[in-house]
Amino acid sequence: MSEGGTRETVRALFDAYEKRDFSRFAGLIHDDIDWIIHGPMAVFPFAGLRRGRPAVLQALAGMALTYSLDNYVPDFFIVDGDRAAIMADVSLSQRATGRILRFRVANFLRIQDGKLIEFREFADSFDQVEQALGRVVEL
Repeated sequence: MSEGGTRETVRALFDAYEKRDFSRFAGLIHDDIDWIIHGPMAVFPFAGLRRGRPAVLQALAGMALTYSLDNYVPDFFIVDGDRAAIMADVSLSQRATGRILRFRVANFLRIQDGKLIEFREFADSFDQVEQALGRVVEL
């Protein structure tokens, strides 16, 4: 896929997600997607490895039950062929407590046939856990 096509698909994905247009978002996910959000599943059950569109959509539905996305502001967006990298500031509201989590995230995507086939998300999960729990975690 051309860089222009990759850029267009990634922008469409994030636009659909931001607008909560989940049917459009789902249509941009490849049937055979390989999706990983790196983080502790004991605190964030939607994290971890998901394979296939139904598993990814189920994880995102679980995330939406626990958190609402307040803000996703990309600092930069780099495209190289069929791959894209995004660094962004994220703000989520925890539905149960009203607590706001703010953190930086790095997303790495691969596009195939105009759809997202590979997704990796990295963040400082220790910081995220402390924010989610509302306390410092003693080691």
